[in-house]
Parts: sequence; C-alpha cells; structure tokens
Amino acid sequence: MAARYNTHMNESPSNSIDTATGKSAPAELSSARVKGIFAQIADRYEAFNALSSMGTYRLWLNKLVDAADIGPADAVLDVAGGTGDVTFAVARAKKPAVIVCSDLVPEMLEVAKRHAADGAACGVPVHFDVVDAQDIPYDDDTFDAVTMAYGLRNMPEREKALREILRVLRPEGQLACLDFSTPPNPAWNALYGVYLRHVVPFWGKVVTGDASGFVYLARSIRAFPDQQGVADMMRGVGFVDVAWQNCTGGIACIHTARKPA
Repeated sequence: MAARYNTHMNESPSNSIDTATGKSAPAELSSARVKGIFAQIADRYEAFNALSSMGTYRLWLNKLVDAADIGPADAVLDVAGGTGDVTFAVARAKKPAVIVCSDLVPEMLEVAKRHAADGAACGVPVHFDVVDAQDIPYDDDTFDAVTMAYGLRNMPEREKALREILRVLRPEGQLACLDFSTPPNPAWNALYGVYLRHVVPFWGKVVTGDASGFVYLARSIRAFPDQQGVADMMRGVGFVDVAWQNCTGGIACIHTARKPA
C-alpha cells in the first residue's frame, strides 16, 4: 500500500500539554522527550513490558484485538505501533488486507521490521512509516480501522491526534485504543500508585540500566485522563458510539469509537 500524503491542514484549536504533568506546555517538550526515551529503549522495550506486567500486557493486547472491528478486506492503520505488538496480533487474528504500522520513533519501527522479516505478520502485507499521529500524512477516508496502544497518553496534542485519526478513517470506521487508566476502586488505585512509583522504575533500571524514562512513564500514567475523560475527548472531536472496557480492575482500559456515517 503506497502512502497517500495529504495536503490537509488541521486548523482546529488544540491544547498542548506536558504529558508528564497534564499542564500546558509547548508540544515540542513532550515530543522530544518521548522520542529520546523510546529511541534508547527500543531493543529492550518488549522485555520491559513482559517483566513489569508479569505477562498481563499480552492479555490486554488480546482483548484489544478482540474489540477491533476488522475484516479480511480492511486497510488498518496502527498508530504508535512501536515494535509491532498490535500490528502482528491483528495480522494473526484478523488477517486484514493491509496494515500500516506507524510510529514517531524510527528505532522502534526497526525492531518491528525485524519481527516482520521473521514472519510475524503471517503473510499479511505490512508497511512501516515514521508518522507523528498529530499530523497524519494520509488522505481523508483511507482506513477502515485504526488501532493504538499506549500512544495517546504520550501525545501532547491529544485532541489534534484524535481529529487526525477521525479524518483518515472511512465513514463508520472504528478506532480501538488501549492505554493505562485509573482503577475505580480506591484501594486498588492506591496499590497501583505504589506500583507505579516504585516497581515500574525498578524494572526499567533492571532491563535498560536507566530508570529515568520509567519515572516519566509512571508520571504520565497518573496525569492521563481517566476512562470518562478519554471518552469525553473522543466524543468532543466527533467520534460516536464511544465505549470502554476495563482491564485488570481499570489498570488499563480499551476504548472503542466510530466515525459517523
């Protein structure tokens, strides 16, 4: 699938924040930080996910793929596709016509390309593009479905990214989005906070030798809107049929939404 670059200029107003705090800040601050962190840990990102979640992230991934409305004739865009976890899970389970695996960080996509070369796509055509989801370089109404895991939280202009996803979806196309969230049970939420502050940086240092990026990860999760907040953002930019399902008591959440007909 050849990339069809658009001439669209998104002129809608967008709030820019520091993704570590949720406070107003220039977009460049968070974008540069995210690129720097993930470029450094690209080769060890999957090992960190497996260790820090004790394998639970695989269950969440399977739930995301189950929730994604994708058929064999569909063109799929995987936003913030990273090392290809979502892309290859969709390829295995749904066998769409084509998947574009996109990410802001080239080093992450290089790992995904290696997996593809080893057969991870199970014969499904996969294309890899370096893309900032806040300025997607494809034509309107190009994709039947968009998937995204752990991406929206790291974007300083989230409404802009959601508007871009809405634009490139075909009418009635679906967005399926997985990210960390807020457990509604106060005791579970408090325990989760301890885990984020102490365990996540610990495993980050064990796997990569540097805890700083994982301190950011913990802060960004706590600063990210809860389930209702993300749903409100989606509705605010024009999505319909917005719904969510909690994973592991709300530690993570899968949101689904559609572009209006």
